Amino acid sequence: MRGGERCLEVLCELFPDAPLFTLLHVPGSVTPQIERRRIITSFVQRLPGAAARYRTYLPVFPAAISRFDLAGYDVIVSMSHCVAKGVRVPPGALHLCYCFSPMRYVWDLSEDYFGRGRGLAARVLGPPIASALRRWDAKTGDVHRFVAISRHIADRIGRAYDRPADVIYPPVDAQRFEIAEAPDDYYLIVSALVPYKRIDLAVAAANRLGRRLVVVGSGPEESRLRAQAGPTVSFLGWRPDAEIARLYARCRALLFPAVEDFGITPLEAAAAGRPTIALARGGALETMIGLDARDAAPTAVFFQEQTVEALVDAIARFERAQERFDPKALRARAEAFDRPVFKQKLGEYIAARWREFRARPAC
Repeated sequence: MRGGERCLEVLCELFPDAPLFTLLHVPGSVTPQIERRRIITSFVQRLPGAAARYRTYLPVFPAAISRFDLAGYDVIVSMSHCVAKGVRVPPGALHLCYCFSPMRYVWDLSEDYFGRGRGLAARVLGPPIASALRRWDAKTGDVHRFVAISRHIADRIGRAYDRPADVIYPPVDAQRFEIAEAPDDYYLIVSALVPYKRIDLAVAAANRLGRRLVVVGSGPEESRLRAQAGPTVSFLGWRPDAEIARLYARCRALLFPAVEDFGITPLEAAAAGRPTIALARGGALETMIGLDARDAAPTAVFFQEQTVEALVDAIARFERAQERFDPKALRARAEAFDRPVFKQKLGEYIAARWREFRARPAC
């Protein structure tokens, strides 16, 4: 249940009787609001070891998504970070794509997944596979309107697909979080452990400064990060929502070294009254307020370069200025992106686009 799944949960509430089509479903991995509906999976579900090794089947994802039969549906809403937008849309149906990102593995971050430092198979097979997937992905198919999760992603959609995109920010469920009386002495990471998240920078900075760092999450980078970590760094794997909320509330600050499409975790930290130390790129610039803001309470310390040295300097600046961060102001910032706000905006957007679609002149 990461950011994309939480958006899907709201969509399921808006359309409680609509079926859900997905490449793969692992029962028990998402909330009851998602689990209890009719879920139709692709042939990827039946491939050997798909639940644990689904990334290895990336080359067949376009074929899998294209085989869904959506005949008889009036509105298709795809929530896409990979291939969902490529679903075949029947004549007369409206297709709205809520896009988390164009396929990052083959566009902006291809080198991170298939370049130097990856395994031999990834380095040899990855580039031609990525090239083929880019060609497929650039054909936007039957998407009538794109909705991006941030202006950062709207710009990326424009570059990849040469299409405009509206923006509706994803939700933070502020009610899941409470402000603690006083923080502990650790910094926090809550993230999938994948290359572009650059958790290695946070681990190296904690090693250099001797600061406690708690890492919540799992992924293919975990063994490499554990090998890099010193004695002040702890890895907890994925934890239940309630435990993560407590970890947010007691941390000194969240570390956020990635160029993120949107970045829900800084808002989750803010909902718990805790600031973020963030790279000054991507979605964080649209949600967080830096120390130099004159007309609003700060919610973050930004650093400009994706290096250990820049992160170490940002941690030092935060520790000198941490009294400037007001937990109540942080909470108020998160509430501007609260779940009911997202639900209302998404529901109104879909309804408006459907009215426009039905009113279009007959061909």
